Amino acid sequence: MLDLLDLLARPTIETIAMVAASTLAAVLLGAPVGLLLYLIAPGGLSERPTLRRVLDRAVNALRSFPFIILMIMLFPLSRLVVGTSIGTAAAVVPLAIAAAPFVARVVESALSEIDRGVVDAAVSSGASKARIAFAILLPEAMPSLVSGLSLTVINLIGYSAMAGAIGGGGLGDLAVRFGYHRFRIDVMVAAVLVILVLVEGTQAAGNAVVRRIKSMR
Repeated sequence: MLDLLDLLARPTIETIAMVAASTLAAVLLGAPVGLLLYLIAPGGLSERPTLRRVLDRAVNALRSFPFIILMIMLFPLSRLVVGTSIGTAAAVVPLAIAAAPFVARVVESALSEIDRGVVDAAVSSGASKARIAFAILLPEAMPSLVSGLSLTVINLIGYSAMAGAIGGGGLGDLAVRFGYHRFRIDVMVAAVLVILVLVEGTQAAGNAVVRRIKSMR
């Protein structure tokens, strides 16, 4: 039992670090794109039909790309950014790029749920587009944004396990190298259970934050 716990400790920390870093990077990359998609949509504050179509198709293309293939294709970029294509740090690059389109859609969808009357009232009061976006739209959409972020983290936990299968480190690497290749069923089961705990914990934390935000309104 102690041997198993020792084996799980470092990969679990690697997975958490990998997911946390890639989530932050994905939000920084995807959130502005999602906000832009909302603003330039038909009826938006800054309609740009051509740009909207280009961005929309680019986001759809990236979202539909198989993660394993994407990670392999991004090995050179990982090597350029972090100096290596193997390990936890290297896996953050493809994880962030894979999750960024999902974050963009989450932001766009959350903003689209806001009552149009709120936006119209802000426009009629003379508020600038930047103020409407950051002081009105994003706070109004916060419950949906937090819920979507929880789903993003859960997806990244799954992606991180796949990344581990091809040299990304973390629990996926443990399950494959120590569990599958060495015929340690107990290691495989333990790694899966830890992943399930991380998923359930993320979902529970996200739900709690959403309830807290709603109760403050």
